Amino acid sequence: MGRRVMILAAGVGSGHNMAASAVEAGLATLEPDAQVRRLDILETTNEVFNRLYDDAYFQLVSQAPWLVGWGYDNADPPFKLAASPLKWLEQLNTISFVRELREYDPDVVICTHFLPARLVSLMLARKQLRATLTVVTTDYDFQGLWLTSPFHHFFAARDESREYLTTLGIPADRVTASGIPVRTGLADPVDDASVRSEFGLRPGVPVVLISAGAAGGSYTLQLVRQAMRMRSEFQAVVVCGRNAELKSGVEALVAGRDRDFVVLGFTDRMADLMRVASLFVGKPGGLSSSECMAAGLPMVIVNPIPGQEVRNADYLLEEGAAVRCNYATTVGYKIDGLLSDPERLAAMAAAARRVGRPDAGRDVARTSLAAAPEPLWISRDAQRAMLQAAEDGVAAVDVEAEQRLRTLVDPETGASVALLTQAQLEVLGARDWSTSVNLALPFLNALRWQPENLDLASAGRWLLGDREERTLALR
Repeated sequence: MGRRVMILAAGVGSGHNMAASAVEAGLATLEPDAQVRRLDILETTNEVFNRLYDDAYFQLVSQAPWLVGWGYDNADPPFKLAASPLKWLEQLNTISFVRELREYDPDVVICTHFLPARLVSLMLARKQLRATLTVVTTDYDFQGLWLTSPFHHFFAARDESREYLTTLGIPADRVTASGIPVRTGLADPVDDASVRSEFGLRPGVPVVLISAGAAGGSYTLQLVRQAMRMRSEFQAVVVCGRNAELKSGVEALVAGRDRDFVVLGFTDRMADLMRVASLFVGKPGGLSSSECMAAGLPMVIVNPIPGQEVRNADYLLEEGAAVRCNYATTVGYKIDGLLSDPERLAAMAAAARRVGRPDAGRDVARTSLAAAPEPLWISRDAQRAMLQAAEDGVAAVDVEAEQRLRTLVDPETGASVALLTQAQLEVLGARDWSTSVNLALPFLNALRWQPENLDLASAGRWLLGDREERTLALR
């Protein structure tokens, strides 16, 4: 039997689990004999904690979106919430998950949500687990909640996010700009005529795919009303997901317009529908946006959630793969403008294909399987230095000399293994011009009695493992 792999997500919306499924599919092609298990961490917790993480979030999105945006921005710098009481609440309510993970004893853990990533990292720090940990972000911008210590590899959704992490001090060998994992087949050719026939769509007429379930009930009905007033020739597929009440409402609204509207509930054929559509109308969630890009499908963005969805929208607009509609009453106008300008629509589709990463799931799986065996440890002093740099908007190399970060490297493998501040290295006898540092167990044990150096002693003892002494390169 192959290696044991655990893929962990959290069911806050559907995107994190969809990304986990895409990574699982990638693993199946790369290591067929691997023992792969996929788990939604919220399914192992109590109902109160589950509702706090899932239902409460979407209540805030609906009733106080400004608060969601404030919370996102407040938690944006890495390690901002390192000392937050939230971590104790998480640990208290995930005891069953920790027990289940230890019993499975995986060789590799891949996380598509920050909650399991933080918990697994803590288990690694306590030496309760021997697995490699890789973390896969599911929005285009990096957000500080995702970064933890220790970890083995970090997957950012785009090059700029990777650049941001490296300017804050994360070693380049620990970060990959992989894209967001999406279901397979989105970039493959599709039998357009067959799919249109199956869904009752006319040949040669542009298809507008409206992701109604994501936009919400009353807002969705406004979108459909606007589409009904469009002048361009079109046909719309309105996907309502598992919202039966919404589906009934849309069906009643478009009654008598069967030629122009197809109303669906949940469907597992989104990949086919995306490949025959000319436009996608919906919210810019990380997964839905990435699927559109992989399929080369331009987007009309509506009603983005403050925080991650607004930043996703910014990126897609910057790349020329989307337009944003700030008024529900002008959605039809926006769509009409695009459908009546084939050259612009074709340019947007080309931009989407350029941005798309249809093989991200397999790329994440491949890199996770090949991750360095030793994790990257970020000392608490280094975490505080990164936080300060992020809040000040400066690169790690531009902070005060004592807080400047240095990377410790295994001279045999060339892999980065730790981030310490220059002040911590000086306690170990290394200066800013030093090219190596020596760790010795007796010296580190002595540091444990110095409160100001307890963090350094912990980091050093972690790096020693079972050794009495170790020399690491510096860069």
